[in-house]
Amino acid sequence: MAVDELQAIIQRCQILEEADFKGEDFNLFQVAGQKCLEDGYAAQLLEVIQNEKNKVIIKNMGWNLISPLVRCIFMYKQEDDKREHCLRILDQLAQLCNPKELFLGLLEQIEQTSGEQVCQTVMLLLQPLQTVLLKLQNKKAYSVGLSLAMIMNQLTPLPVPYTKQQIQEDKLGLCQCCNAVVDFAKPFVNEVVKNMEKSSEYNDMELKEELIKFCMQSLKYPLLAAQLEHLEGIEEHPFRHFATEITDILWNVGELIPLVFAHHKGKSPHWENQEFADMERKNSADSLACLSYLMFVQHFGVEFFPVVFSPSYLLLCNMTHIEVLLKRTEESVLSKGLDLFESCLLRMEDNSLLHHYLELRGFINVPQDLVKIMTLCPMEHMRKKSLNILQLFIDKFDVEGKYTLFRCLLKTSNHAGVEGYIIKNIKDQIHLALTKEYDNIWFTGHHLISLLDLVISLPEGAETDLLQNSDRIMASLNLLRYLVIKDCESDNQTGVWTTLGKIEQNFLKPLRVGLNMSKAHYEAEIKNKKENRKEAHSSNTVCSVTVSGEKMPAMTTGMQLQVLHSALFTFDLIESVLARVEELIEVKTKAVMDEN
Repeated sequence: MAVDELQAIIQRCQILEEADFKGEDFNLFQVAGQKCLEDGYAAQLLEVIQNEKNKVIIKNMGWNLISPLVRCIFMYKQEDDKREHCLRILDQLAQLCNPKELFLGLLEQIEQTSGEQVCQTVMLLLQPLQTVLLKLQNKKAYSVGLSLAMIMNQLTPLPVPYTKQQIQEDKLGLCQCCNAVVDFAKPFVNEVVKNMEKSSEYNDMELKEELIKFCMQSLKYPLLAAQLEHLEGIEEHPFRHFATEITDILWNVGELIPLVFAHHKGKSPHWENQEFADMERKNSADSLACLSYLMFVQHFGVEFFPVVFSPSYLLLCNMTHIEVLLKRTEESVLSKGLDLFESCLLRMEDNSLLHHYLELRGFINVPQDLVKIMTLCPMEHMRKKSLNILQLFIDKFDVEGKYTLFRCLLKTSNHAGVEGYIIKNIKDQIHLALTKEYDNIWFTGHHLISLLDLVISLPEGAETDLLQNSDRIMASLNLLRYLVIKDCESDNQTGVWTTLGKIEQNFLKPLRVGLNMSKAHYEAEIKNKKENRKEAHSSNTVCSVTVSGEKMPAMTTGMQLQVLHSALFTFDLIESVLARVEELIEVKTKAVMDEN
């Protein structure tokens, strides 16, 4: 019998002094105890552990039972008495065992767990682990830090529930586990706060730093990937509760506001290995960006935030964080970047952001990141939101800032649709300059002429791909039409009449030649397709099309003809606006000559 074997070992060890315990005794105790658990004698094992005579034996050898104990707890059903006995054994071991030995045993058990049992194992062992850590005298801060890091490292591979249904189901128990880990850390937070009120001893600073590391890790995972909006039907959102607890810890240890303004220039460990240094910097950047999102978008900890900073300064502080988030492709992270940017911009008045800010790297990089999202992101709602935020960003700058930003985006966007959008914005600014009473030197005169050189041009002259650049060309033609109608040659406020000869030579004439060539080419293609279709046995003849090295779905001849006719329609549209512009120029020029 397993119980008899255990009793025999216990009786043998009872007569020995603590220093006389041998390795063999430890092994025999572990095997006998494990057999008791596996054979269903948990109640008898509990009696042995609770016996006062066995206190010294359990103190030294009890930690060996952690692994089989955890296995048995998961083996028994929730309502089983044997499971209850196992849980009581675990509690007794936490009270009686050597803290250092049991600490290592508990950590080893957490480290060895994987898959669906990670959260269950962590939640089971948090209470005994906390009990043991509170007993430790030496290296307490290190042990707390090691425990938190081990737990978070085990949780990190798990997928973060994102949808309402996933959060409610909490299939792997991650939501519940994260909040249990925060409760586990609270006694150590209270200890730091109490000691901070007395003095700042070195050990207390160590414990504080370990808690800050835990908060930073929690910000990166799970909070950066989590859905943190209010969800209807979920009374207490687990991740919102977790976010509140993390920001509260940072506030209590006096680091919330310093971290919000850290700008990635805070203290970071020195690594000999550059790869480790880069990884540490990236992790820190992700965590700080998430913290800014929590405070400025979701308003966690905002009650602690001093209301003394200007909106432009807050935007400046957050620009690095916004850039970090917009570089990512995951919807959960990307949406946080867009929300943070939008939140900062909405605090500002239009035309209040000084052009000097564009000398800072972030203020140039972020709009370029927005352009990439607008043009490359597969999610339509993200593309639309990026466009709206880009417009908001443009609106906040003063006139010179808008002018500089337009020049930058025209040179860097490499996308006809975006260029067309910027040209439309330029037209709106020229309209304001012509209709308002005060002078606007940036969208009239020689500054505008310099900008028009960028705008009203064909990248490759008559050889330009008119179809690919149609958005930009149409916007340029509409701008030119507006300038010719709105600005009389006698006033020439915009300077367009001064540079008209150059525009005709470099834009209008090559465009006319390019249109004639393109239309002739596409009309010939349509004629060929129609003739080939007549010769073919069936109109369902297909061809394959390759775009950017990727094979697209096969197209029938009918589909190809549809595409070709669509291209011809675009050329006709461009040609009609071009004809109108040429007509207006001719009429205006003739009217001036007649007057003279």
